[in-house]
Amino acid sequence: MEGDNNNLYRECLRNHAASLGSYATDGCGEFTQDDTTSDGGLHCAACGCHRNFHRRVTYGATSYTFRGGDHHMMEDSPPHSGREDYNMNMSNYNNSNKKRYRTKFTGEQKEKMMGFAEKLGWKLQRKDNAEEDEVERFCKGIGLSRKVFKVWMHNHKNSSSTPSPSPGNASSLTQQ
Repeated sequence: MEGDNNNLYRECLRNHAASLGSYATDGCGEFTQDDTTSDGGLHCAACGCHRNFHRRVTYGATSYTFRGGDHHMMEDSPPHSGREDYNMNMSNYNNSNKKRYRTKFTGEQKEKMMGFAEKLGWKLQRKDNAEEDEVERFCKGIGLSRKVFKVWMHNHKNSSSTPSPSPGNASSLTQQ
């Protein structure tokens, strides 16, 4: 098999209690090739599991592997497994300690946005020249971007002071 010269197969990770809804491994510490089977030695002589159940460790030399959607090229690197790559990638992802900036609106801005949103019917149409100029002027006038106003409008459309026109149901019409 291609690339087997640089791979070692360590402990068996097969869950023998999966059908019971639990987790139990057999304790096999390292894959030992079983030459007596007809499948080309892909089962472990110690535990009988297929080689794929054993944790693979890749050593030095140049090898190309595919793990979790990323292509990695390793040259003369220390041994590592796919699980370690995953943990390293997740730690890099979680280290972005940047907190999202929350926009603070003044009372005056809120009043103006509420009035303008009611005038627009709580909907921003796609970029239309006449309406776009009006929205852009309004946003520039109160010191906000169009995107911030759009998000604010989306978040507050259900808490508007004027109820939206609803057709009503038959039972409400007959009880008057």
